[in-house]
Amino acid sequence: MDFKQLESFVTIAKLNSFSKAADKLFLTQPTISNHILSLEKELDTVLFNRTNKKITLTHSGEILYEYAVSILNKRDSAFFSLNQFKGKIEGILEIASSTIPEQYYLTEILTKFHISYPDVKFDLKKYDTKQVLDKINLGEIDFGIVGAEKDIRNIEFIPIFDDEIVLIAPNRPPYDKMDTISFENVLKHPLIIREKGSGTRQRFQNEVEAHNYEIEDLNCVGEIESNETIKKMVSRGLGLSFVSNRSIQNELKLGQLKIIDVKDFQMKRNFYFVFHQKRALSPLARTFRDFILSMH
Repeated sequence: MDFKQLESFVTIAKLNSFSKAADKLFLTQPTISNHILSLEKELDTVLFNRTNKKITLTHSGEILYEYAVSILNKRDSAFFSLNQFKGKIEGILEIASSTIPEQYYLTEILTKFHISYPDVKFDLKKYDTKQVLDKINLGEIDFGIVGAEKDIRNIEFIPIFDDEIVLIAPNRPPYDKMDTISFENVLKHPLIIREKGSGTRQRFQNEVEAHNYEIEDLNCVGEIESNETIKKMVSRGLGLSFVSNRSIQNELKLGQLKIIDVKDFQMKRNFYFVFHQKRALSPLARTFRDFILSMH
């Protein structure tokens, strides 16, 4: 068993494909296949189910996967520590984030991180909260930043900054004179809401249900993935929306949008750095985590 075999094994498991793993590792597919056959022969077990052209881990493969990821991360940690000793930290930092932290938090953090570690490159991937958590659980990514905490076995949630979801309206009649509204009256207005899976949507839905209503009771004119698109729709008068307070500061300064206070409808929330408790972070990911936590 060697590192190249384990790298092939882990990459196949992540991509569910021998050919994609070969492309990612710049190896031929026969080489990748030989790595796996050698591992299976050495361990006297089958690591992958290869039925119906679908590649999945066997139970033995699932057991090995956890150890293989840890072994490779420990190897990377050794190289990382040596580079750190030499005064150089480099690599590609993969960051999976939901929309709000990606657009309104990470830009500042990554700029500061780059000043401290100029040889690190960033690969920023945007997913909704559910997708980030699923990918961490599957071992496809080391960590993520999300806007909702869920009860998921072995997933650690560390709060890093807070936010509030507020009701926004176009800053013109009839809303320019409206400062407060009851939630019952909100139901009479057209609403634009975030897509299923987003942390903003989940937090909003929880509050709606706490008031003994369902999403179906709303006068919903659209479910939108992009927070920027929602703000433009609201400013043009298509409807009202519940969005992150952090995301509208520029529009408030320009007078394009306004916040309307909803009586007895408080939606404060935290954003979280999330990772798998039983899977070691890569050394670069661990450095980034520690950097983020030092900022708060």
